[in-house]
Amino acid sequence: MFIGREKELNALDQLYRSDKFEFVVIYGRRRVGKTALINHFIDGKKSIYFMGVESNEKQNLENMSKSIMEYSNGIQADTCFASYQAALEYTFQLAEKERVILAIDEYPYVARGSKSLASTLQLLIDKHKDSSKLMLILCGSSMSYMEDHVLAYKAPLYGRRTAQMKIMPFDFEESCKYLKNLSDEDKAILYGVAGGTPQYLLQMSDKLSVEDNIKNTFLNPMSFLYEEPVNLLKQEVREPAIYTAIITAIATGHSRMSEISTKVGEDTNVCSGYIKNLINLGIIKKETPYGEKDSKKSIYTIEDNMFCFWYRFVMDNTSVIVRGATDLVYRRIEAQLSDYMGRVFEDICRQYLWKQLLTGNSPIEFVSLGRWWGNDPKLKCQTEIDIMGEQDSNAALFAECKWRNEYVDLDVLETLIGRSKLFHYTKVHYYLFSKSGFTKRCRDKAEEMGNVTLVSYEDIVKSIS
Repeated sequence: MFIGREKELNALDQLYRSDKFEFVVIYGRRRVGKTALINHFIDGKKSIYFMGVESNEKQNLENMSKSIMEYSNGIQADTCFASYQAALEYTFQLAEKERVILAIDEYPYVARGSKSLASTLQLLIDKHKDSSKLMLILCGSSMSYMEDHVLAYKAPLYGRRTAQMKIMPFDFEESCKYLKNLSDEDKAILYGVAGGTPQYLLQMSDKLSVEDNIKNTFLNPMSFLYEEPVNLLKQEVREPAIYTAIITAIATGHSRMSEISTKVGEDTNVCSGYIKNLINLGIIKKETPYGEKDSKKSIYTIEDNMFCFWYRFVMDNTSVIVRGATDLVYRRIEAQLSDYMGRVFEDICRQYLWKQLLTGNSPIEFVSLGRWWGNDPKLKCQTEIDIMGEQDSNAALFAECKWRNEYVDLDVLETLIGRSKLFHYTKVHYYLFSKSGFTKRCRDKAEEMGNVTLVSYEDIVKSIS
């Protein structure tokens, strides 16, 4: 089942129709759907697809040769080119008179086994780019390798690419296409559980309840997702145990560098290196209060929903899960699920605000969105704002998000208004987001003020359906 990626497919189709040499770099974390995208794009087109394996140069060259000869002769052949240069030279020649796609998937595996491959590609691109109709696609899951050895200024291939695509997980709207037969509330919960990574969404069934989905995947020792975070880290990093300790620390509320360092038992300088890698992998993110650059206030949170759910609810319960006590573990999860969904709902609300901006329906034309936290000098306490976004020094929006089974009352709006006065904007717009709706007092006050927008979760779902 292939869903979404319309923007990427349209961009690839446009490049394909140029009928001249094109070189596209596609990269992104594992399971995000890069291979599915490429296979869907090349389906029905004249193409050579080759996936690198974690082996030596001889093995990968043999595999590439088979892919090229199968395309050229229409049959499987044992012919092996003497070198990558010979194989690629032959492919460029195939594309002299007609459009041919050469897609090399998991390029880092191939390039690591052949130190001269990048330079060979550079040489052949420079030689044939003006006369060839080849569409070359290099794809890789090792984002650090793709960024450092393909896209970076000092890389041999720098300046040769005609396009690059960093494939990201789906947002909430796209994820709902995988979950279309579920209730609106269950769609949000399973997005909070699985995130927007296609391979994880495919593990969820829109014919089962949230409870059964969680039991069948995260609480089932034989399922794909049961050990996925650990397995993925083993593929991506050299010391998965330390990375696991850092993610666990963050998942359990240790969000500042000093707190993470103490919890893990490593120096902050050591931890910062590991954290940087986790950020590059899209697993965690660094946040500072909106509009501020003071790194002393920075906190770290888990960006990927599946990782967040797994480290919060599965890791500490593994000994119970393997003994088959899934009902017991699910009851523990269920008791905390509404609280867990608060962070997920904030993310869904931010996505809604971005859509409003992009469709011309936002009263504030903000340039970015983020959380803010800091000291309230009047109340003499720490406070925070779920979402704020600034248009300029005069105009901003402020938002509060509530995922709970009761109407949002006037006090929530009054609190948000009070917190917004910590700033000095002349034009302010307020958003209240609610899972369940709003009391009459809140609706009346919003109407009276005129600069308040009340958005229920039902409204969000309607906007994407």
